[in-house]
Amino acid sequence: MNFYVLTLFPEMIRQGLSASIIGRAMEKGILQLNTVDIREFSENKHNRVDDYPYGGGAGMVMAAGPVVRAFRSVKDQIAVSSGSNESTVSNETPVSEKTPRVVYLTPQGKVFNQSMAEDFAKEENLIFLCGHYEGIDERALEMIVTDNVSIGDYVLTGGELPSMVMIDAISRLVPGVLNNDTSAEFETFQDNLLEYPQYTRPDEFEGRKVPEVLLSGHHGKVEEWRRQQSLLRTVKNRPDLMEKAILSEKDKSYLSKIKQ
Repeated sequence: MNFYVLTLFPEMIRQGLSASIIGRAMEKGILQLNTVDIREFSENKHNRVDDYPYGGGAGMVMAAGPVVRAFRSVKDQIAVSSGSNESTVSNETPVSEKTPRVVYLTPQGKVFNQSMAEDFAKEENLIFLCGHYEGIDERALEMIVTDNVSIGDYVLTGGELPSMVMIDAISRLVPGVLNNDTSAEFETFQDNLLEYPQYTRPDEFEGRKVPEVLLSGHHGKVEEWRRQQSLLRTVKNRPDLMEKAILSEKDKSYLSKIKQ
C-alpha cells in the first residue's frame, strides 16, 4: 500500500512513522510512505504558501495553488507507477473517477473509526492532506478532497499527527504488516466490541492470579470467556458501541443474564 502525505513538515511524518511495526513494514516494501513538501510547489521566491484571509479575521490561510499543484504531482506519480497514460499536468485537469482518495484532516470531518480504517485499507494509494494555520483555501478542498476526516472533537496545530494516527491504524490491516495477521481480526472493535483482557507470565503477580480458564488448555472455554469479557467491557466502558455490536443469540442470552 502506498501512502502520500502532503504537508509543510515532511520530516515530522517520516520520523513519526519510521519505527516499530510500521517502520519494519516499510523496510520490507509492504508499505510505502511518500512525503510531499507543499512549500516546494509555491511560486513565491520565499516559498510562501499562506496569505491573509479575504473578509478579514485572525490568522493566515494556506493558498490553493501550492496545495493543488502538490496533489497533481502525486497524481502524476501514481499514474506513471500504474502504467497509465493519463496526465494531470494541465491546470484545468478535472478530478476524474480515477483520482485516488484524498483525506483532508479536519475537525469538521467524520470521526475516524475502525470501520473507516478497514475501508481505507482496501485502497492501493491513499493521499493525506495536512492543513495548518486557519485552514486551506476552500477552492483547493473542493477540487481535490474526497474524504474529510477528524480523529476527535478537539483542535490540533496541524494535520500531521492525525495523519500518522490514521496511517498506523490502516497499516495494521494490510496483509503482511503484522507478524500474526490474525491478530488484527481479534482485537478491540471486532464486531464493535472492546477487546478482552490479556495476561502473560507469571501466572501470579503480587497476589493477583491469571483467570483459571486461561490455564485450562480448553480452547472452547477460553474463547467463551474471552467473548464474555468483551461484552462486559463494552457494556461497562463503551455502552454506545452496543447499538452497532454484532451479537449472536448466545451473546444476547449472556447479556440478559448479567443485566438481571
